[in-house]
Amino acid sequence: MVDLLKAVVLGLIQGLTEFLPISSSAHLRIYPELFGWGDPGAAFTAVIQIGTELAVLVFFRKDIWRIGSMWVRSLAKPELRGHLDARMGWFIIIGSLPIVVLGILLKDVIERDFRNLWLIATTLVVLGLVLGIADRVSRDNLTIKNISLRDAVLMGLAQALALVPGVSRSGATISMGRFLGYEREAATRYAFLLAIPAVVGAGLFELKEIPNGDNSYGWGPTVTATIVSFVVGYAAIAWLLRYISTRSYTPFVIYRVALGLATMALLAAGVLVS
Repeated sequence: MVDLLKAVVLGLIQGLTEFLPISSSAHLRIYPELFGWGDPGAAFTAVIQIGTELAVLVFFRKDIWRIGSMWVRSLAKPELRGHLDARMGWFIIIGSLPIVVLGILLKDVIERDFRNLWLIATTLVVLGLVLGIADRVSRDNLTIKNISLRDAVLMGLAQALALVPGVSRSGATISMGRFLGYEREAATRYAFLLAIPAVVGAGLFELKEIPNGDNSYGWGPTVTATIVSFVVGYAAIAWLLRYISTRSYTPFVIYRVALGLATMALLAAGVLVS
């Protein structure tokens, strides 16, 4: 019962932070330590992210169906290959390759060295400042219709930085999108779509680790956390897309920097142990 209650809390944290540019993996590493629960493990973190990605699949189901069906049809009909949705299918596939390849090659490092709290606190601060700068200097004149292969590759490379907890998958992709001149809504929407193959793939890849691998919980709490993250994540997507239509990312930048500095202070004081 205690593990189930912990799972509900961790599912809430995952659902609230996955789509905001503040790094869900950092929160799932820092807050359990503050609560005295220890590190839930990389496998637990990867699997419950499937819940939030299912929220993306449901929320963007019409976009995903349109892109996927046009991409499949374009394989057989060359005249459709110039269509935006057909190109978007390729852009998502190509943009996902960096994080997939590096995730497989660096699996042991990610699950061990990258979960160091000093590193996570530093990336929260540094990538938070990067997001703030990108949001401020962006030309803000490109929409999703303007995306090119070059931009898809660059945003895919940015997304790969999120293999380090604290970077934020959406935050890194959005930052690159803003540097390239994309509007906030366009950069955010593409970041959500681009994350689907990587996060679902990582979660499925880590499923085998749940019973006896890098996971402080078992199947029951892990499934519970995944369900909670789905429900909360769906609400978070809807809220964020409404929010960024009229406001900047500044509150998220401030929060990231504050959390990173607070984590460093707690580590220095011995309250947290990396």
